Amino acid sequence: MPGHGVILPRHQEELALSLGADYVEPPVVGNVIIADHDGDWQLAAADEPARRAPAFAVLVPKDFPLSDPAVPISTVRRYFDQALTAIATVAEPDAAVVLGSGRSRSLPEGCDPDRARDRFAESLVTARDAAERRGLRIVLEPLNRNETNLLTTIEEAATFLDGYGIERVSIVADLFHVMSEAEPLATVAERAGRIGHAHIADSGRVPPGQGGWPLREFLTALRSGGYRGPVSIECNWRDVATELAEALATVRAADPAVD
Repeated sequence: MPGHGVILPRHQEELALSLGADYVEPPVVGNVIIADHDGDWQLAAADEPARRAPAFAVLVPKDFPLSDPAVPISTVRRYFDQALTAIATVAEPDAAVVLGSGRSRSLPEGCDPDRARDRFAESLVTARDAAERRGLRIVLEPLNRNETNLLTTIEEAATFLDGYGIERVSIVADLFHVMSEAEPLATVAERAGRIGHAHIADSGRVPPGQGGWPLREFLTALRSGGYRGPVSIECNWRDVATELAEALATVRAADPAVD
C-alpha cells in the first residue's frame, strides 16, 4: 500500500504520526536548513525526528535565482551541495526532494527567455546530480501561473525535460496546480509514468474533504496510469490537530490503491 503523508515542519512530526500520517514531508528552507551569518546553509537544530523522511518540499529560497544566467552556476552548485548534504542526514535512501520554488525559477524580467530556460535546465541538472551523489532524487513540480512563469503544467514539465534531454528527473503531480491550470485529468493519467511524487489538497487549498475538488478522480488518474508512490497532503490548516486525521481518512478513501 502506498504511503499517505503530510507536508509539515519537522517539529510537528510526532503529532502527525500520532494522527495517522505514514510520514511527514518537511519543508527544506527555514526548517530542515537555515542560513548562517555568512550566507551558507546548514542543518537546522532540532529534536531528533521520529524517523527519516521519505520526501522534502520547498528546496530553494524564493529569492535564489535558478534561471538568471547572470548568476554564476558555481553559486547554484554551492547551494545545492550545502542543502542536499544537510537533507541527506535526515532523509531515507532515495528520498524525493521537490523542486518547486516558483519565484526562484521564474524567468527574470528583461532577460532573454531562451537563455533563462537554458540556465534553469542547467540548474536542474546540477540539483539532480548533487542529489544523486547523496542517494536522493530530485522531482520537478509544475506550479500554477500565479506562482511562476516557467513550467505550469505536467505536460509543460515533461516537454521541457525531453527538450533538454534531462533524464532521471520525474515530475510532481499536485492537484492544486492541476486544477488551477485546468490541466485535464486525462493528461495526468497519460503522464503518470513520469510522475515521481504527488501532492493533494481540496478546493481553495483546504484540507481534503472540506472542498469540492475531484480527489478520487485525480488519484484514479494517477493509479490507472501506473503511479504507485506516496501522496502528501499540502494544504492550509486551521488546526492540524483536529483536521489531519479526517483529511488522511478522506485521501485514503479516495485512493484506489487502498481498495
